[in-house]
Amino acid sequence: MNKYRKRIERVCAEMKKAGIGQLMVNDRLGIYYLTGIDVMPFERFWAFLINDDGSTVLFDNKLFALGDTGLNTVTLTDTDDVAAAVAKHIKPGNMGVDKNMAARFLLPIMDACSDTNMVLGSDCVDNVRARKDEEEKRLMRRASEINDICMERLAAYIHDGVTEKECADYLDRCYAEFGCEGLAFDSIVSFGANAADPHHSPDGTVVKEGDCIVIDIGCRKDHYCSDMTRTYFWKKADPKYTAIHDLVREANEKAEKLIRPGVRFCDIDAEARNHISAAGYGEYFTHRLGHFIGMEDHEKGDVSSVNTNTVQPDMIFSIEPGVYLPGEFGARVEDLVIATEDGCELLNHVDKHVKILGI
Repeated sequence: MNKYRKRIERVCAEMKKAGIGQLMVNDRLGIYYLTGIDVMPFERFWAFLINDDGSTVLFDNKLFALGDTGLNTVTLTDTDDVAAAVAKHIKPGNMGVDKNMAARFLLPIMDACSDTNMVLGSDCVDNVRARKDEEEKRLMRRASEINDICMERLAAYIHDGVTEKECADYLDRCYAEFGCEGLAFDSIVSFGANAADPHHSPDGTVVKEGDCIVIDIGCRKDHYCSDMTRTYFWKKADPKYTAIHDLVREANEKAEKLIRPGVRFCDIDAEARNHISAAGYGEYFTHRLGHFIGMEDHEKGDVSSVNTNTVQPDMIFSIEPGVYLPGEFGARVEDLVIATEDGCELLNHVDKHVKILGI
């Protein structure tokens, strides 16, 4: 049995748990995950229908020129009635629809299938994608290995007169050397007070002595993402800021030590948040502790105060506490982890302790 058939069978098991007889997957990466076929459909209909008995239908477009996919395929043209074509394959009962299905397709399909109850069914795929198989873990390790190398190269590249934007451009070139498809997300390089904005976009700000430097970066390699944050200082560091950096690093490490199957994600979040709050900086930790990751930088699932779900082996997610003092300073330390049977495996190995660059 190939990996795609195994994945489809796991999705079918989720469908049966949810009482869904059919599932229409429209998400581009979801379809790639289940078929190995990657198409950028733009405005055209692109879908993979799964029946709970494991049979499937791929809705293609002639423009995609896929040839023989080995799948049961319905090939449409730009002038075909999508709803009428889809309706021929829809059965009465509960059908799960993708969270990404465009209303311009969903509403006509609902009209054409009035005896079918359409429900949100994305969890059937998302729950399966949340637990990575061995190939996915291998690809995630490789993407993170590249990210480690590029983080250390960037730290060595920073020099007097360099701008945030020049650093981000350097990263693009670094990732290209490793054959990456591109960025997992827009690189974040923040100097000084800019680091107080967790999602600052690199601009023409020039690094200056005493600045903190927050670098949050990730590549996309063989369809899988990396993500890591490290905080450095340029030439010198204020003891107040190095103490906050140590606080954030400790919160990161405390949370990582707690990770194991059966532990609630909200409790992992609390482990880091309580450590930061006890030092008086709780109000400056302004986001959740982490997010799931795989083919997308942010996949369904998170490490937050409201997520009472528990860790399961083979889940991959980030642990990224931060403290942000508006107009002044910011620090974040982020790793990716793979949950194992008795703990977790760190995917990032760049040193997390205070480091002063340029000396």
